Amino acid sequence: MKLKRHLLTAALTLFCLSAANAQLLRTTVEQGEIEGVEHEGFALYKGIPYAEAPVGNLRWKAPVSKKPWKGVFKADKWGDRPPQPIDPNQNGGEQGMSEDCLYLSVETPAKSKNDKLPVFVMIHGGAFLTGSYSGTQESFVKEGIIYCSIEYRLGALGFMAHPELSKESGKNISGNYGILDQVMALKWIHDNIAAFGGDPDKITIAGESAGGISVSILCASPLVKGLFRGAISESGSSFWPVGESRNGNTAMLTSKAAEAGGLLLQKRLKAKNLKQLRKVPAMDIVKNTAFESFWPNVDGYSITDDQYKLYEKGSYNDVNVIIGTNSDEGSMFSRPVSVSDYERRIHEIYGSWADQVLSLYPAKTEEETYFAQSDIFRDGSFAWGTYAWANLQSKTGKGKVYMYYFDQDSENTIVKSRKGGASHVAEMPFIYGYKFGSGKMTETEQHMEQIMSRYWINFTKTGNPNGDSLPFWTSYQEGKPTVMIMKEGLHLGPVQNQKQMDFFEKFFKEKRKGSSQILVHLCI
Repeated sequence: MKLKRHLLTAALTLFCLSAANAQLLRTTVEQGEIEGVEHEGFALYKGIPYAEAPVGNLRWKAPVSKKPWKGVFKADKWGDRPPQPIDPNQNGGEQGMSEDCLYLSVETPAKSKNDKLPVFVMIHGGAFLTGSYSGTQESFVKEGIIYCSIEYRLGALGFMAHPELSKESGKNISGNYGILDQVMALKWIHDNIAAFGGDPDKITIAGESAGGISVSILCASPLVKGLFRGAISESGSSFWPVGESRNGNTAMLTSKAAEAGGLLLQKRLKAKNLKQLRKVPAMDIVKNTAFESFWPNVDGYSITDDQYKLYEKGSYNDVNVIIGTNSDEGSMFSRPVSVSDYERRIHEIYGSWADQVLSLYPAKTEEETYFAQSDIFRDGSFAWGTYAWANLQSKTGKGKVYMYYFDQDSENTIVKSRKGGASHVAEMPFIYGYKFGSGKMTETEQHMEQIMSRYWINFTKTGNPNGDSLPFWTSYQEGKPTVMIMKEGLHLGPVQNQKQMDFFEKFFKEKRKGSSQILVHLCI
C-alpha cells in the first residue's frame, strides 16, 4: 500500500512539474535570472525593469541600462506608472505612480526558448501626458504571438528640453527622453526576447494615438534601425511641419522652441537652475505643466528632421506598415460655437486660406459648427498625416502600406459619435477585444472584430494581413481604391475625403515653407 502511495505521489509530482514546464515561467536575460507568473494558461512577466530608475541626477537624462541583479528577479507585479495627471478612467489597478517607471512586460505562449515566435510590442497612447503599459492580450498570445508592452516617461519629465540639459548631454540635445525610453525598451526586447521563446527578427511595433505617433517617429529614427520588421499605427503620425509653437497641427517643435518651454517651466516652478529643478517633487512638476507644453522635438539625434522631408528622401526604416484613422476622430475634441465665432476663428487661423476651409467645412447653425470643427480636426490632425505617410512610402520605399478607414458606429466605444461614425479609439475593441460602455456588439460587428483582429495577427506573424477566408487587403496605391473601408463589413475603396486631403497637402506644403499660419490644436 505504501509503495502504491509513493508511486502515486511520484506520478503526481511528475505531472505537476511537466504541467509547470509547459509554460516558460523562468528564464535568463542579460541582467540575470527572471521568473514570471502563470496567467490564463500563459507565462506573464510583469514589471521587468529595462533601465535604471530615472531619478535624482538621472532625471532628464537618456535612460541607463539596467544593471545585473542578484538571485532570481520576481516579475510578478506591475511597475509604477509615470507621474501624470490623475485620470479616473486609468486608475492603474495594482499600479502606483512614481518616477521609477521604466518597465516592460512580456506575455509568452512559448513552451521553450527555442520556439522563435513572432513578437508584438504595444506602445500606449495618451497625448504623451497620460497612459500606462499594464495589461495583457490573450487574443494574440493564444495565436502563438508574444505580447510586450512598454512604459516610458511622460509630460515634462519625459519631454522637457532646456538649454542646461542640452549643454550637459554632450550632444547638444535635450527633451525626447520618452522616445529614448522607447528606443531602449525596443533594444532590450530585441536583445532578450529569445529567452522568452521569441524571434528577434520578427518584431512588430504598434501604437494608437500618441502611441501611433511614437510608432511613426520610430519608423524614421536611425536609433532603432533593424530592431523591428513591421509597424502598426492607429490614429497617429508625425508628418506635420516642424514649428516654433504647438498651437496647431505641428507634431513637433524645433529644439530652440522646446528649450524655451523648459525655461518657462523653470520660471513657473521658481527654480534658479537645473540643480534645483531636479529636486522639485515629480507631482509638483505635473501639476504645473500646461497640457500641450511638452512634446517630442526635432533634436537631430533621435528625431533627425521633418519626417515628411525624411520620407521624400527615402531616409527611414523601410518596413511593412498598417496605418489608418477613424471617420469621426475629432468628435472627442470638439464643441459647438456660434456660426460667427466659427467663421471668425477660421479667418484668424487660416488667413488667405479661410474661404477654402469654409467651403470644405460649411456651417450654418451652431450644431453644424460642432461637426465642421470635428471634421477639420479629423482631417488636419489625424487623416492627412496618414495620407501623407501612405503616399510617400508607396513612392520611395519597398515596404508595403496597408491603409484603413474605420467608420463603424458601435455601442462598444469610449465616446459615441454624434454623426454616426467612429470616434477616436473606436477601432480598438475590434482589434484587441476591449470592452467600453455596455461592451455590446451587433452580429455584424462581432464578425468585423474577428476579421480585423485576424488582420493584425496575420500581419504580426508574416508582415502581411491577408489570409484564408479574409477579404483581400490590397497594399496602398495612390489614386486607386486600395483603402480598406471598415463599415458594416469590410471592402476596398478610395481615400476618403479626398478633396480635404488635397487641401491639407497644399496647405502644409506652404506651411513647410514658413509662410502659413498654424492650424487647430493637436490633442492626441
